[in-house]
Amino acid sequence: MSGGRVITLTIDDRDCGAREEQTILEVARENGIFIPTLCHLGGLHPVGACRICIVDVEGIARPQPACVTRPVEGMRVATDSPGLRRQRRLILELMLAEGNHVCSVCVVNGHCELQELALQLGVDHLELPALYPRREVDASHPRFSLDRNRCVLCTRCVRVCSEIEGAHTWDVMGRGLASTVISDLNQPWGEAESCTTCGKCVQVCPTGALFDKGKAPGEMRKRHSFLPLLTAMREEE
Repeated sequence: MSGGRVITLTIDDRDCGAREEQTILEVARENGIFIPTLCHLGGLHPVGACRICIVDVEGIARPQPACVTRPVEGMRVATDSPGLRRQRRLILELMLAEGNHVCSVCVVNGHCELQELALQLGVDHLELPALYPRREVDASHPRFSLDRNRCVLCTRCVRVCSEIEGAHTWDVMGRGLASTVISDLNQPWGEAESCTTCGKCVQVCPTGALFDKGKAPGEMRKRHSFLPLLTAMREEE
């Protein structure tokens, strides 16, 4: 353990050492403690967008997102309880109800992080009414497509395009249910002059919202193993 002052906290009744600049999620993973995530991806700046990683911190009334909460000396954290499981399932159900997630016709069926998370959390049906929105599909790019119906607003595409590729093509427009991912100030993706066609946004998307053209259901496998390497190279410059 190098850099920063070393502190001690307790996660699930286990004493853990941590550096001040780490997050609860990082410390938990170093100690083999599982916390579910969706918007988080190693190599990208954490933003706490999805709230799936919420944990209970002693002395704080509301659950805290583990991916952006820093540990402090003597902190006591609980990562699993009936209450947390219930809240995580509700968050996931809201994501599913607010979009159109029909797995059987999705290009990432069987390789989807949202699908896998539903299995982990035991969400096999919706108790909330599905909204079935009719969101725009952007197929204007020659190589890739964007299906906003499957977007969960994790902002991975926004962050990888900004932090790793440096193109700043993607952003989020609107508020609440009207929020949507846009390219180049709401231009069609195929007309976005800033896009380098690198495909990094497609590879880090956890669902079938961004995908390669010509893929049949179940064929699209995402690859984001390049992130730690690219991040390390950027830090060495």
